[in-house]
Amino acid sequence: MKARPILLDTCAVIWLQAGSVFRPESEAALQEAQEIGTQVLVSPITAWEIGLLVSRGRLILSLPPSNWFEQVLDLGVDLAPLTPDILIASSQLPGPLLRDPADRIIAATARAMGYRLMTRDRPLLDFAASGQVAAIAC
Repeated sequence: MKARPILLDTCAVIWLQAGSVFRPESEAALQEAQEIGTQVLVSPITAWEIGLLVSRGRLILSLPPSNWFEQVLDLGVDLAPLTPDILIASSQLPGPLLRDPADRIIAATARAMGYRLMTRDRPLLDFAASGQVAAIAC
């Protein structure tokens, strides 16, 4: 049986692109995805988040954000859907755990599409621990 696709949170994308070390479980999940052809995806909202982080001086890139994001896609990471249904679902997630709009959209995408969410973002991991989405801590 093929493993469920992996949706990378913005922090996971930044770490992946930087070549940072992930936890062994997340490294194993990414390796397995590559070996068996399971999709690894990123939400379009991550492109927005990257641009925002750069414009606020919280992230420094050697390339313009759009080029940087294209390089992520060139790694073999696919673009996840961002539909009106997902956007509406993001506004109706259960519980008070997720306040950040981008986190809500990423979580709603994972829920709607049945993706495993790879993140090190504490609110997203707490949301997953509450049973709302499957997550892999990176």
